[in-house]
Amino acid sequence: MKTPLLNVAQPIVDDSGKMAQAFRTWTLDASLSIPIVGTGSPEGLVSARQFQLYIDSTGTTGSIEYRKMLSEIGGDRTQGWILV
Repeated sequence: MKTPLLNVAQPIVDDSGKMAQAFRTWTLDASLSIPIVGTGSPEGLVSARQFQLYIDSTGTTGSIEYRKMLSEIGGDRTQGWILV
């Protein structure tokens, strides 16, 4: 799904002060472009949205970048990471 463009004339909050749906969708989609940085494999430890990027700051060649390819496994959002 393509991230929707924001209309600069549209408010980012609604009348009750809550984040407007268009802005909420945009921020959630934009957050996928910001990698999570940690040490070691994220599998079973780091909960994330599908397609999130994880960088292992202590990794060696070929074991640095992980991508969250499955949204969850058996209801566990910390699983589903693939080394890329």
